[in-house]
Amino acid sequence: VCVTPCAPALDSERAGAPVVRLPPLFRRRKDRRVWHVGPGCEFETLRGAVGVAGPYDRVVLHPGVYEEQAEVVLKVPVELVGLGRLGEVALLVCLEQQCPTARLCNLVFMPPWFSTVVYKTSWGHVQLDNCNFEGVQLQIRGPGTCQARFCSFSQGSSAHLLGVVLSLLDSCDFSGSDAASVTVEGPPVYEKNWACKHLAALVRTFPSCGPPGDGSRPGSPLTPTADVKKERASTEDWHRRVGVEAECQGTVIDGDWSDGDRSEGEEEHRGAGGTNGGKDPLVSDYKVPCDQHGLSHLLQLQADGSLPLASSPDPPSVSPVPLTFQQELDRDPEAQALATSTLGCILRRCLFREGKGGVHLSNFAQARLEGNVFRGLNYAVRCIQNSTLVMLRNEVCECRASGVFLRLSAEGLIAQNNIHSNAEAGLDIRKGANPIILCNKIHSGLRSGVVVLGNGKGSIRSNQIYNNKEAGVYILFSGNPVVSGNHIFRGQAAGIAINENGRGTITGDKVSSFCAAHRRDYCSRERAIWTARRKRHSARRSISVALVKSNCMSYNGAVGLYVKSSQPLNVFANLVNSNRGAGVAVLQSGQLTRLVNNCILGNGRGGVAVEKDCRVELRGNGVYKNGGHGVAFCGNGQIVENDVVGNRGYGIQASGSADVKVLRNRVQPAHGCGVAVFGPVKGVVHDNLLFQGHPGNRKMICPCSAYICLFGFCRFLAFRSCKSAPPWVLENPPPRPLASSPSGLPLSRYPSRLGISVTTRISATVESVCHGGSMFCSIL
Repeated sequence: VCVTPCAPALDSERAGAPVVRLPPLFRRRKDRRVWHVGPGCEFETLRGAVGVAGPYDRVVLHPGVYEEQAEVVLKVPVELVGLGRLGEVALLVCLEQQCPTARLCNLVFMPPWFSTVVYKTSWGHVQLDNCNFEGVQLQIRGPGTCQARFCSFSQGSSAHLLGVVLSLLDSCDFSGSDAASVTVEGPPVYEKNWACKHLAALVRTFPSCGPPGDGSRPGSPLTPTADVKKERASTEDWHRRVGVEAECQGTVIDGDWSDGDRSEGEEEHRGAGGTNGGKDPLVSDYKVPCDQHGLSHLLQLQADGSLPLASSPDPPSVSPVPLTFQQELDRDPEAQALATSTLGCILRRCLFREGKGGVHLSNFAQARLEGNVFRGLNYAVRCIQNSTLVMLRNEVCECRASGVFLRLSAEGLIAQNNIHSNAEAGLDIRKGANPIILCNKIHSGLRSGVVVLGNGKGSIRSNQIYNNKEAGVYILFSGNPVVSGNHIFRGQAAGIAINENGRGTITGDKVSSFCAAHRRDYCSRERAIWTARRKRHSARRSISVALVKSNCMSYNGAVGLYVKSSQPLNVFANLVNSNRGAGVAVLQSGQLTRLVNNCILGNGRGGVAVEKDCRVELRGNGVYKNGGHGVAFCGNGQIVENDVVGNRGYGIQASGSADVKVLRNRVQPAHGCGVAVFGPVKGVVHDNLLFQGHPGNRKMICPCSAYICLFGFCRFLAFRSCKSAPPWVLENPPPRPLASSPSGLPLSRYPSRLGISVTTRISATVESVCHGGSMFCSIL
C-alpha cells in the first residue's frame, strides 16, 4: 500500500500556493513488513499491530474509528498510515514515542476519554504528514524533534514544544484555538538527537518566501488586503480630508491648549480673509527676506517644479523607499546573525486563523516564523521572558488586540512583515524588550502602528508605517527606542508621539520627516546616517536626554511637534513647516526642553507656543511666516539669538507669569508689536533688533502690564518712505538657522540645565512706549 500525502484544502487563499515536496527523514527498508488494521484484516486494533511491528515496519489503518482505553507506546521505529481520504481514519488514542523515529500520515486525531495529549515524545523524532488534530494537543519535549507538514490543528488543538533544539512546522493550518496554537517554552536543551543536523540541512534548502504583497507568486496568501492607494491627491483634497476640526479631535494628543490671544491686527486680518487668504500683510518693499536659512535646501523645488518630498502636502505617487532589508543586514551584524539562525521551533508557510492566539514564546525559547499568515486572532505572536523571535515575511492582520507583543527582555528580529488592520498596535514593545524591527509594512491599524512603553527598547528602522488611526510610533512611560530611516505617512494622529516620560532617539537625513501631531499626518521618509564605527549596540544604548534631530515635520493636521513630558528634551536642526496648528507646542516640560537651530515656517497658527510652568530655551532658530504669534511664551527660560520674522501676530509675546530672558533676537511682526508683555512677567528684554512690520504699526514694544520687566538696548528699524533706501536684510549672521550650530558650538556643548538670571518684579505704570529710530528703553 502506498499513500502519497497531499496538502489539505486549508483555505481558498492557499489554493494557489506551490507545494514543496520534502524528503522524509523516516528510513524505509526494502525488507520492511506491512501490517493491516481494520475489520477483516490481520489486526482489528492499533495496539495489536504496534505490538508485533518490527523496526521501520508500516502499519496501514483501513477506514474506521480506532479507540484505545490506555496509552499506546511506540518502542520501535514505525510508520502509521491511514488508507483512503483524509478523515476516513480517526484515532481516539494517546501515543507515546519511546523510539528514535516515527512517521504518521493521513490520520485524524481526536481526544480519548482520559487525556487531550494524543502524541508526545521526549527524545525521538516524529514526522507528521497530512494529519488532522481536533481538540487535542501535540507535545514535543527536547531533545525530541518534530517535522509536521500539511497538518491541520482545529477546535482548540495546539502544539507544545518544550526545550526543543530544532523542530519544523511547514504548511500547517491552525484554527479555533482556545489559547496559543503553538507554544514554545524553555531554552533549547544542550543535547541534540540524530535528526537535528538533517532538519538544519533541510531548512537551508528552503526557497525564501517572498515578502507580503510583492506579487512574486500568483495566489500568494501574503498579498496585503489593505494597502495605500497610489493615486496623487491635490492640496485641496488633503485639506478637505483633514478638516478644520482636526485641531480639537486628537486621539492621542490632548487639544485643550492654545497658542495665546491674537493681536488686534491679526484678528482683523483673519476676519478679512483667513490665514491663507487675502493680501500678504507685509509690503514687499520692506519685508525682511528669510529664504536662505540653513535648512532652505529642504524646501527647494525638484527638477520638475514640484515641492520636495519633505514639504509636500500629499504622499508622492511613488513612495520614498527606505533602505532595503539586505542593506540593513549589511550594516548590522547582529541582525544578519539573527536572520540566518535556525535554532528552536521553525514555522513556515502556516495559516493561523480565528482563534485566541497564534504563537507564544516564553522562558528563553527560540523560534523562527517565516512566510506565515495570522488572521482574525486575539494576538498573532507573544514573545516574553528573554525569548528570541525571528519573524520574516509574515502577514499579521485583523487581530482583536495588538498583532505582536514583546515583553520581559524579549529580543529578536522582525523584518519584512505586512502588519495591518489590527484593533490595537501592530507591534507592542514593553518591559525591557529589545527587538530589531526592519523593513516592515505597518499600516491601517485602529490604534498605533508601533507602541514602545514600560522601559521597552528596540531599533525601528526602514519601515513603512502608514494609515494608522493613532500615532505611527508611540513612545511613552520610559520607552526608549531608536527610530530611524522610516517612512511614516497618512496617519490620522501623530506620526511619532512621545509623552508620559517617553524617551528615545529619532534621527533622520535629507529628505526626512518627523511629526507629532494629533490629526491627519504626512511624515516623509527618515534616512539615518550610520558610520562604519557606529555599532548597533551603541545606537541602542540608553538615552538620558531625548533627542529629536534633523527631521522634517510637514503638513500635519495639527501641531508639528508636540511636547508633553517631564523628561529633558533636545530638539535640534529640524524643519517644521506647513502644519495646520502651531509649529511647536510645549505643554508640559518639567525638565528643560531646548529648541536649537530649527526652522519653524508657515504653520497655520503660531510658530512656538510655550505654556505655563514649562522650562524652555529657544536658541538659534528661524521662526518665519506663521499664522499666529512667532513665539507665545508663558513659561520659564530664555529666547536668545533667534530670527522671528513675518509672523501674523506679535513677534514675541510673553504673558502670564512668564520668567524669561529675551536677548539678541531679530524680530519683525506682520501686525502688532515686535515684543509684547502681558501680565506679571519678570525677566529681561535686551539687545534685540526690531524691524517695523505693517506701515501703520508704530508700537514695537508693548509692555501692557502693571507688572513688567526691564527693557534695555533694543534697536528699532522704522518703515522707510524713501524708495532709494537699501532693502532690509538679515546679515551677520545670515537668516537662522545657520548651517552649523550658533556661536560655533555643537549641541553637546550647550548647558543641559539653564541658569536664568532675572530682575525683581517691579510695579510701575506705563504711560507710553518708545518712538523714533534707534531707542534705549529703561523701565524701572
